[in-house]
Amino acid sequence: MEDLLDFFVIEKLNPDGKKYDKVSRIVARSEKGDLYMVLDVHTEIYPIEEKSRYLVLLTETLNTDGTPVDPRNAQGKQPSKEDKFEYVTHGKLYKIDKEGSGADFKLEIYISFGGLQLLLRGSPSSLTRFQLDKNYFMLMRKM
Repeated sequence: MEDLLDFFVIEKLNPDGKKYDKVSRIVARSEKGDLYMVLDVHTEIYPIEEKSRYLVLLTETLNTDGTPVDPRNAQGKQPSKEDKFEYVTHGKLYKIDKEGSGADFKLEIYISFGGLQLLLRGSPSSLTRFQLDKNYFMLMRKM
């Protein structure tokens, strides 16, 4: 699978009010404008600021050579994509949905990171690479 790497700007923080002490919901849009993201972030360990710019990576593996992560060797010696990021989470894609039709047709993918949710909406060309029931890593770094 090809990684999805893009810059996002945080448009809103907790748009429906803060519901949890340690978690914030962010609404962000990619700088290219073709991806819309709603993401729950554990802000006690990774604070998020509105109007800030973040680099976001969605990938199947942390290994820079593209090989799968070996759970028996989590502290492996090979270079890792996570070395260049500040926040890393791992979860399963549990839903793919369609929205709109014709020129307004969009795909939506939903990933659960142990209760923290990601919704990513965008053009099919950006999101068709993602597969249901697969595990993905999401990495973030403030720019």
